[in-house]
Amino acid sequence: MKNSSNRLHDILNDASESGNPLETYIQSLSPETLAQLSKPDPEVLQVMERNIVGMLGGLPAEQFEISVTTSREHLGRLLASAMMSGYFLNNAKHRMALDRSFQDMEE
Repeated sequence: MKNSSNRLHDILNDASESGNPLETYIQSLSPETLAQLSKPDPEVLQVMERNIVGMLGGLPAEQFEISVTTSREHLGRLLASAMMSGYFLNNAKHRMALDRSFQDMEE
């Protein structure tokens, strides 16, 4: 636990120098971890897509010419929101699988 605490402290210190803590954190991850995080569960991905479409508006692209204009800051917030939603949903799915495993062991 102490190593992870020191790593977090180092990341936050580096981030304060570079000005972007998320970028610093992502660069500190191993390639294997990045590859694993880059492959969302298909069900989680589907829910995330529906969430983003709901935020942007769900007009059918075949019938409308859709254009979205935003600032870099707002786009960053949308990305952060999608990432947090995906993280939450993925953890919920793992928790559900763990609960089912415990129920199967009790039976």
